[in-house]
Amino acid sequence: MKKIILTISLLLLVNITFSDRYITRGPNPGEIYFLGPTYTGEGLYYSTNYGMTAICSDSTLDAYTINADYLSGVVYFVTLFESLYVSMEYGNQGTWQYRNSGINLLISSGLTEGNIYSAIVSHSEDFGSNFIPHMYNGFFGNLKDTEIDNQINTGYAITRITSVLDTLYLLITTDNFENLSIQNKLEMNSSDVVKISRGVNEGELFFFNKNNCQLLYSNEFGTFWTKLNNYNQSVEFDDMVGGKTEGEVYMLYRFFNLMWQNAHTYVFHSNDYGITYDVYHPFAKGQEPLVANFSAKLAEDALNAFDIKSVDSIYYVTGDMPLNVQFYNYSIGDINTYEWDFDNNGIIDSYEENPMYTYSDTGWFSVSLTVYDDYDTNSFLRENYVYVYELTDIEKQDESSFGIACYPNPFKDKIIFTFLNNGLMNENELLIYDINGRIVNQFKTKDKEFSWDGTNSIGSKCKPGIYIITNKNQEITKKIVLNN
Repeated sequence: MKKIILTISLLLLVNITFSDRYITRGPNPGEIYFLGPTYTGEGLYYSTNYGMTAICSDSTLDAYTINADYLSGVVYFVTLFESLYVSMEYGNQGTWQYRNSGINLLISSGLTEGNIYSAIVSHSEDFGSNFIPHMYNGFFGNLKDTEIDNQINTGYAITRITSVLDTLYLLITTDNFENLSIQNKLEMNSSDVVKISRGVNEGELFFFNKNNCQLLYSNEFGTFWTKLNNYNQSVEFDDMVGGKTEGEVYMLYRFFNLMWQNAHTYVFHSNDYGITYDVYHPFAKGQEPLVANFSAKLAEDALNAFDIKSVDSIYYVTGDMPLNVQFYNYSIGDINTYEWDFDNNGIIDSYEENPMYTYSDTGWFSVSLTVYDDYDTNSFLRENYVYVYELTDIEKQDESSFGIACYPNPFKDKIIFTFLNNGLMNENELLIYDINGRIVNQFKTKDKEFSWDGTNSIGSKCKPGIYIITNKNQEITKKIVLNN
């Protein structure tokens, strides 16, 4: 009976629309493999320094997707016709061994040596020689991507239903794909090409939508997502993968034109959850593409160790006036000029590569960067990227003993508060005010962390705008922004 169920269920996986796997992390920090152009075609590259430099291990592969094993030096590839090969010697030419056929193009590495998954269908515990089938009860729709969590027996599948155009479904399993259930419904076009990748902790996921160039993050097994970054859509990123250290993520961009006369590979490496990047250029042939890209942090966050839970904003940069913002450029190309417009008023404010700017007025600000080389120009506009507010008197009186952090801020569906001083948490009564000083909701808690879904005391959704959270004695205060 089990084999019959598998045969029927396999038909559900036939129409797969997914992001090809061109980059994979190895088991050690800085260790990555990726597919990229060579002087004669395409090959497999291996790097131990985050992509700063890379060695072409094999320029003769017929690889469609790749993945690395938990054991250093072991790498897999699958051909378009679903044949699985493995190398125990870093993918060097002549070291590949045929292992199996009928393997799904979506292969994922597990949490032990020799553990490799063929999508949600089956897994191997002996480097792909034999595969153990899964039941995957509860699966539905067309599979777009899969991933294995850092928690044992936990994994994910992204699916779509052809008749539902505005939703992707995140399915989760906690019994190694014997059963799956809906973990989240993601409001995005069902035809979008997406990629999901684990971080280093249990329940930690990165999610990249190639169509809108947006990176999301969850540390709650996908139940809640934070927007981390969006990128210039002139860069058609090929792939994304989480790294081996806290907050580490890689983006891969490969460029070809003029019948491969110009061919380049760029590895974008981030140590702060995809907010800023170092850009490495391990392969270059001919003229470079020109693409503007940037992001920003509050200047104080740039100086201190980055903690995703302690910053006011990820997707936006938010703070009180005057606001010092550090901008980070990660454009690509043979650039000779940078033009920054920090309030999108048509006046160039800086020609520096990575400037800092002080906002001395309140409100939303759009930011533009235009870059030039000897042949062309490219611009990137981040609309409503900086929000500056003025602290009220009630906040100013105790700013020195600030005791609460929140994320994301601004928020839409849920905001999480973390108390930085446990001494305050003795059955505290917490109050949320609107901008006119009216109480909209209140809570009592002893927990160090709690969340608010943007509703008032009777459960109705509050209007978008500025709100203030404080405790009854006003020992802590924080301004938050609820978006549409």
